[in-house]
Amino acid sequence: MQQVEVDSPVPEADGATGRTRWYPRVLTLALVILVVDQLTKFWATSALTGRGPVPVLGDLISLRLLYNPGAAFSIGTGFTWIFTIIAAIAVVAITRAAWKVRTGAWALALGLVLGGATTHLLDRLFREPGFARGHVVDFIDYAGFFVGNVADISLVVGGALIVVLYLRGVGLDGRRGDG
Repeated sequence: MQQVEVDSPVPEADGATGRTRWYPRVLTLALVILVVDQLTKFWATSALTGRGPVPVLGDLISLRLLYNPGAAFSIGTGFTWIFTIIAAIAVVAITRAAWKVRTGAWALALGLVLGGATTHLLDRLFREPGFARGHVVDFIDYAGFFVGNVADISLVVGGALIVVLYLRGVGLDGRRGDG
């Protein structure tokens, strides 16, 4: 029986690389994130419109509906169209990078980031006030520090995992570099 290091590329039985194994998983996870995020935003716009903050965990976490034309912490509110372009480029770049993934950790990381970036792109393209100028629906208030959504959680977790993998020197193909 052959032993394979956890972060090493996993060859397929037919001799192919793990590409056919991991790429669909990245896309599936991204689709799950997109659907969950959009469903929760639909719920938030239906249930929270016209209401004040709804406490969930005391003052720590509450539900409060906001429409964010900018980036994190509402930075750059006048540049929604630029964030739309950045999001589109990110989605394409992550999708291309995902094709090279050969490990579960990278599939998880890129699936989370791709899902979050894609759902934000869709918000910016199709939500009010108009095409490519749409506002992202935020509704999870973290003690007044910032208000986010499921896509934001996905982006943060996926981004943190990417940093860990990078610091450990694990490449998309699972090989360890000199990092």
